[in-house]
Amino acid sequence: MLLSKALIRYPSLYEAPKDNQPPPFPIRALMVLTCTGVSFFHGSNDGQKGMGLIMLILIGTVPTAYALNHAVSPMEIQDFIAASEQAGHILDRHVDQSGILGPDARAEVTDYIRTQKLQPETILALRELVEDLNHEVALYKVFKAVPANQQTNVRNDMYVASEALRLMAKNHNPAFTPDETSALNNYKHKVDKATKFIPTWVKVAVALALGLGTMVGWKRIVVTVGEKIGKEPLTYAQGASAGLVAMATIFAADTFGLPVSTTHVLSSGVAGTMAANGSGLRLSTVRNIAAGWVFTLPAAALLSGLLYWLFRAIS
Repeated sequence: MLLSKALIRYPSLYEAPKDNQPPPFPIRALMVLTCTGVSFFHGSNDGQKGMGLIMLILIGTVPTAYALNHAVSPMEIQDFIAASEQAGHILDRHVDQSGILGPDARAEVTDYIRTQKLQPETILALRELVEDLNHEVALYKVFKAVPANQQTNVRNDMYVASEALRLMAKNHNPAFTPDETSALNNYKHKVDKATKFIPTWVKVAVALALGLGTMVGWKRIVVTVGEKIGKEPLTYAQGASAGLVAMATIFAADTFGLPVSTTHVLSSGVAGTMAANGSGLRLSTVRNIAAGWVFTLPAAALLSGLLYWLFRAIS
């Protein structure tokens, strides 16, 4: 906001909207640009929750169709088999000779994921898991051909193998060479493509739901953000500045995998422009927003803990 005031000499930009009069064309173009950007990054962030929930439901209720990515081509399956064989050879070099493989390789690897402590049998179990997956995929040629009663089992094995490789790379234990790390990352990428996928129709459905929800409930949000955060009405420059800051912040959060709320980011941006413009802040609104930030996390944790306890007690 301070930068725009110093560089852009356009008086109308620093005025608040007047009744129902449309803004001048340059300002209207700026509003369309910044609002479109905020909408896009809002979807890229908030859309993840909806897509994740839908995929959990689909995987749980229709595992035959959604436990594995049926869109993976036969050629990609051959690449997966080659990467599996390479990963198996690499893990074989790092097997602890004192390790004894138990009856359940997945349980051994799952225990490593839980504790992040490498046991003598961990690499042995992970190699067994990788080789079993390789044999199953090679047998059925495509993921669609995996029998219905085995789809969930194959998915779980893939997920456990991928997570174990991620933790080993993070902890640098075992000490894989750069070439070995590259090959294992290639294998992990192919495993993730088989399990961590979202069909296009799910993305479209969530995008439509977000868009329709905003179209229906926009007024309350606009009134709060535009009129109740600052003591003076929001100007075009303040709206554009807050939008640009929100776009950049949400993009950074998406890039680095950080959890943020679009509403909180945009509200903070508007509050910042009010402070920069000397417009003053309505402390009651700011206090309510801050309280929402402070209490949401512990309240959600408490609620989820109580529900977990209740469902465990019932079952």
